[in-house]
Amino acid sequence: MNGPEGPDPAGSGSKATPANERSRDLTRFLSHLKDERQLSPRTVAAYQGDLDKLEEFLGHYFGDPDWGWNGVDRLAIRSYMGECIDRRGLSKRSVARKLSAARALFRFLHLEDLVESNPARTVRVPRIDRNLPGFLTRQQVDALFRAAEAHALAGGFHGIRNHAILELLYSSGLRLSELQKLDRTDLDLVSDRVRVMGKGRKERIVPVGGAAVRALRRYEPRREELITASSAADRRALFLAQTGKRLSARQIQKIVGGLLDAVGEDAGLSTHSLRHSFATHLIDAGADLLAVKELLGHSSISTTTVYTHTSTERLMKVYRQAHPRA
Repeated sequence: MNGPEGPDPAGSGSKATPANERSRDLTRFLSHLKDERQLSPRTVAAYQGDLDKLEEFLGHYFGDPDWGWNGVDRLAIRSYMGECIDRRGLSKRSVARKLSAARALFRFLHLEDLVESNPARTVRVPRIDRNLPGFLTRQQVDALFRAAEAHALAGGFHGIRNHAILELLYSSGLRLSELQKLDRTDLDLVSDRVRVMGKGRKERIVPVGGAAVRALRRYEPRREELITASSAADRRALFLAQTGKRLSARQIQKIVGGLLDAVGEDAGLSTHSLRHSFATHLIDAGADLLAVKELLGHSSISTTTVYTHTSTERLMKVYRQAHPRA
């Protein structure tokens, strides 16, 4: 992303070449993503990688190392999209992500009065084929929780903890990463709610259903026993391994995956399927789409509408199978 001489630090006295100016602008943009928008380091790194590719392409496109942001027009951005699709063979989703990065950069540059307009704003995003998310049927949900409840009633730490994990994932529609990061102080079993830190460090409060509350109350004394027995235990974490450490995302995946295999080994179900099931079953029952959007922590309603497609597809399947003239 930097020019041959790297960014031009303020006050360094080095010559402000166009390459140095571009590097300075990109550094400011990435700092904006990190500090003001509070995006994760992984997301910022993805932006940086995409913009590295854009800058590399524009260098070849203009054939001039002294090109500047103001010289980039809609045709240049469209040519970059064509390069990504035709020569690099990238998927539509990857191309859409690169266009999104370009739009965000030029929007920032425009707000900073560094360019006259955003040339990427009117470039069309490639239409992405959206796969309907995997989810559990009501019968599978019942079978899943009967099995988890049976393990919990056996009285072992793992069975009780795993049942609580499963109930909370389905009850509140949490992402795997959100559940893994939960601290005990995030959970309020008096008002039956949980505080969740979602994508982009957006906080939301989500209700916890009665079955999940009961499972969590059963787990709580076992968690306390583990903390008392181990001086090295993580007292903040909600879900603990037998060692007293916070469960990793991989450990949770393995726990939930094993339970899901019992009800649909060949169904391609995953931890995220519980979140999909949460949303699908709410919408099936008539829940307001905007309310489901807030519960899931989606930034856009368009992301939530995929669950209406899931419900419609299932209804059409039932119709075709049941109607005599379908």
